[in-house]
Amino acid sequence: MSTDVTKVPAAAPPGKGGGSSSGGGLLQLMLNGLRRNMRQYGMLIALGLIVALFAVWTDGDLLLPRNVSNLVLQNSYILILAIGMMLVIIAGHIDLSVGSLTAFVGAFAAVLTVQHDVAWPVALVLTLVVGAVAGSVQGYLIAYLGIPSFIVTLAGMLLFRGLTEILLEGQTLGPFPDGLQKLGNGFLPEVGPNTNYHNLTLLLGFALLAFVVYQEVRDRKRQQEFALDVLPRNAFLLKLVAIAAAVLAVTMLLASYQGAPIILLVLGVLVVGYGYVMRNAVFGRHIYAIGGNLPAAKLSGVKDKKVTFLVFLNMGVLAALAGLVVAARLNAASPKAGLNFELEAIASSFIGGASMSGGVGTVLGAIIGGLVLGVLNNGMNLLSVGTDWQQVIKGLALLAAVGFDVWNKRRVGS
Repeated sequence: MSTDVTKVPAAAPPGKGGGSSSGGGLLQLMLNGLRRNMRQYGMLIALGLIVALFAVWTDGDLLLPRNVSNLVLQNSYILILAIGMMLVIIAGHIDLSVGSLTAFVGAFAAVLTVQHDVAWPVALVLTLVVGAVAGSVQGYLIAYLGIPSFIVTLAGMLLFRGLTEILLEGQTLGPFPDGLQKLGNGFLPEVGPNTNYHNLTLLLGFALLAFVVYQEVRDRKRQQEFALDVLPRNAFLLKLVAIAAAVLAVTMLLASYQGAPIILLVLGVLVVGYGYVMRNAVFGRHIYAIGGNLPAAKLSGVKDKKVTFLVFLNMGVLAALAGLVVAARLNAASPKAGLNFELEAIASSFIGGASMSGGVGTVLGAIIGGLVLGVLNNGMNLLSVGTDWQQVIKGLALLAAVGFDVWNKRRVGS
């Protein structure tokens, strides 16, 4: 959850953090910090406003515990795809095949478990391997043969959709074993005494809150050590309060229903893991480098072909995982599964702050972008908005996000 940083202005020494400013000065520093980090905070604020608006328009139905759980379950596979797509876009590429690949993987898993009685853990591993192979083939064609990613993945979209039809012979195939179904529909088990809440969810929620606060405080201290700009002390405390309120609210909503969905834990591991890689690992910095300035990255010794290859291999694995999740949730593999998933993942990435030119974006931003689309879908469904108008509104949201990116670049450049 680290933020972009700039050098400290003279009026706000780094050690103080601007904590002694007057009310007007504090407000001005907060506005300046918001402007500098508009790409990160803009959509987060937009998400909060969208949630608040739909909560009012639906008379609170949006924030009912059952609906919050459904929101997580319904959008889990899009969020998984959005994480991988964000890395692809940061590297300066695009992947149009992920929707068809999710359908193909779901069909492959169904053939293994339903027709050939393969144990579901074995089927899970095999399907992830299939996703890795599919991603690596596309990555090899793009990285080492120099074929544009748009062409390769467009061909992959057609190829995997056709293979799905062949595997399923045009029919829906199911049901899946109970263990695999829990990946898409299951919840954490009940433990401990009866407290009218799901105890394990409460425990995980408090642990997440402690982890997030620790990360924020550590990042602030690190920025101060390097004489970098930080939020004023009061503004930082306000930020921590807002984060704590959001985490606790979601925790209590989930704990008052059936607890946290299993897929939410999977998403949490992915967000933390990929967030760490993109912030701290050499591989993550190389992804940003080749997307931001490929010639300079090559001159710096970055193995751009290897990085690109691994990015698409990773996308294949995440697409396979998403395919398993959506098939498990539907409890069947369908030839029509995964339609437009690639567009949802791409839209989530751009709404979450990715740049058309590459080199910019965060894993957290992809999650925020996916949640924006998810809340829009869920809220409009609760309001009985027709699918035609839903498409119009989502298209306008994507256009606004990309337009904001263009405007922000021009503003920074000037």
